[in-house]
Amino acid sequence: MSSHDEDLFRQEMADVVPQKPDNRVTPAPSARKDTLREQLRRAAAVSDQRQDGNPLTVPEQVESVGPHDIVGLKKNGVQEGVYRKLRLGKYEAQDVLDLHRVRLMEARQQVHRFLVRAHEQGLRAVLISHGKGQHSERPGLLKSYVMHWLEEFDLVLAFHTAPQNRGGTGATYALLRKNSQSRQKNREFFMEAGKNNRSR
Repeated sequence: MSSHDEDLFRQEMADVVPQKPDNRVTPAPSARKDTLREQLRRAAAVSDQRQDGNPLTVPEQVESVGPHDIVGLKKNGVQEGVYRKLRLGKYEAQDVLDLHRVRLMEARQQVHRFLVRAHEQGLRAVLISHGKGQHSERPGLLKSYVMHWLEEFDLVLAFHTAPQNRGGTGATYALLRKNSQSRQKNREFFMEAGKNNRSR
């Protein structure tokens, strides 16, 4: 660079003020938004501790259920006729839980509260609307976890995909265990019916 060029450069740069140091921290690429796998790993660690009294677990992997899969399970002691009625949607849903746009850990809390409250109220058939999860990062993710929770929760006797007019593969009917008051009423009803039959 000639001395003439240097002089010209200095003249052009004479009114330039140096920038003050910037103390902001630029996150490294690894500090980006957590991946789904990382979120699940953290959720599994939290649910393993069970400090919130919620028995529903969030393992890193559950059996994958596709958005359009029809699912169902009848646990021990449930009569085939009862399960068939549930499968065909013959039981009217006495309460409905809508999980659309609810995150996984919040869904875990809502499902637990919903089922416990329904059981306490003596409800027998409820509907959980979880959506199909077609456009999720992992399709059917929430649906898969809802099936896992229904299978592991002892208040649930059976569950099955809802009929098309009640949400189809985006919703699931659950049949709940009778609470103690309902069982007592049943016993009293059958004892009374037995007495009436003997007196005839």
